[in-house]
Amino acid sequence: METPVLDAAGRAPLEEVARLRERGPVTRVALPGGVEAWAVTDLALLRPMLVDQRISKDSRQHWTALVDGEITPQWPLYTWVTGASMFNAYGSTHRAMRKVVARGFTARRTRAMEPRVASAVTATLDELAAKNADGSVVDLREVFASSIPVEVICDLLGVPDAQRQDMRRCADTLINTGATREAQGAAQAELRELLGALVRDKRADPAEDLISTVAAELADDEAVSTSNLMLVAGHETTVNLLASAVHLLLTHPHVLAAVRAGEVTWSAVVDETLRVAPPVIYIPLRFAVEDLELGGVAISKGDPIIAVFGAPGRDETVHQDAAVFDPARADRTHLAFGAGAHHCVGEPLARLEAETALPALFERFPDLRLAEPDGDHGQVPGFVANGPARLPAVLGAERAG
Repeated sequence: METPVLDAAGRAPLEEVARLRERGPVTRVALPGGVEAWAVTDLALLRPMLVDQRISKDSRQHWTALVDGEITPQWPLYTWVTGASMFNAYGSTHRAMRKVVARGFTARRTRAMEPRVASAVTATLDELAAKNADGSVVDLREVFASSIPVEVICDLLGVPDAQRQDMRRCADTLINTGATREAQGAAQAELRELLGALVRDKRADPAEDLISTVAAELADDEAVSTSNLMLVAGHETTVNLLASAVHLLLTHPHVLAAVRAGEVTWSAVVDETLRVAPPVIYIPLRFAVEDLELGGVAISKGDPIIAVFGAPGRDETVHQDAAVFDPARADRTHLAFGAGAHHCVGEPLARLEAETALPALFERFPDLRLAEPDGDHGQVPGFVANGPARLPAVLGAERAG
């Protein structure tokens, strides 16, 4: 059976995931640059795999092809698997780095962010209202979904206002696995230069922010890579969560009516969006620390593995009518935030942002509608992220008061 090639441009990721699932719970796939890996799509395998100490994210220790020099910096996904942050760390190294980062995402720190999240939401809705003065079409992905998470994560990290748009531009390029190696390299170099300067500034003059924390406790390369990770992961997924939720609600008016009537909670809307339209499809890569077996498939030590986080929510063996958006369903199981040692530390903050921003948007603009309800809203580029590329909408009248 011919090995399928993942679409680096990510043009139809959920359809691609469905085809992978048909090939079995563990199947070979080809990544950009001709590298082959084992793709795991089955929930019953993914959950234990994500906590299995025999599987690592540290390419420099555990990917045989990289250790042997077969994988070079020219490989399109090289920066994804070789950064010095906790994203690619294993064992005690990962635990030590995660302990530092987790201080920025404690329950107390998240509660302390509530006023700032509310302020970012209000400022964004005010900007929308200003653009609505002449009744023109507004792109809700750009002005709503993309604005709030960037402001929130930059506040948490301590990024100056003047640098935020440049950092967002770089992050958008880095998350796009379909971008050229040259574009990825330029974006990575620019972002590391910006973050490196910030790390040095914060080390010399610390403040109450997360870059100051990592700058004080991690070496230069680790501090920059960790800041890079928090910036990219800390807003890109939330952007797609917000964009997909708005799109789903506006294309399912009966669900929106039920939410407005109090029959369905906003928390349920968030989880159902994460299930049916996961913000992340694949995250490269993991590696077998030793010979092992997954779903009856023998995997050799040093083999790369890709977790298909976009698979469980659309699996008909897990969810009846899996493609149907129904926040009232009893089981909204998903793996959008991962699991195990690499479970997303920012989950509480992402949920806070979504559960604050979504009701505020629909409360302020009760007549909100898509300008092209049956149109093609595109797909964000790359096979990592998933969400509509644009959300042209007509806001309608604002609610009085």
